[in-house]
Amino acid sequence: MNERGAISVLGVAVVAVTLVGALVGFEVSRLVLARVQAQTAADAAALAAAPVTFAPFGAGGTPAEEAERFAMVNGATLESCLCPPDPVWRARTVVVEVVVPVDGSFIVTGVHARSAARFDPTVWLTGNR
Repeated sequence: MNERGAISVLGVAVVAVTLVGALVGFEVSRLVLARVQAQTAADAAALAAAPVTFAPFGAGGTPAEEAERFAMVNGATLESCLCPPDPVWRARTVVVEVVVPVDGSFIVTGVHARSAARFDPTVWLTGNR
């Protein structure tokens, strides 16, 4: 192989490595964005469901239905909701898990996130924090 051929091979190798690096960087950025979206959806779902465990507060459904609605608005699917209704005047914590689909990914098909929210009806009643 002459000098010119070696330079061509080296140039092709550099371009290939650069393209692979760009694709990996693109994939990682997509997954990071999906992770942020999933966490946002989980936080919103938990915060929406928590007060509904005590009283509807204008909600159109059960705590789980509210969690599902807020997850969907944020581009996620509700996987689980530990948020049973509880009419007792005590603090309670709800825990939700959501998944955001990642289409066309080489690594994963969905990103999961979990969030919890605490609601204390006595604070709502008295205004004390």
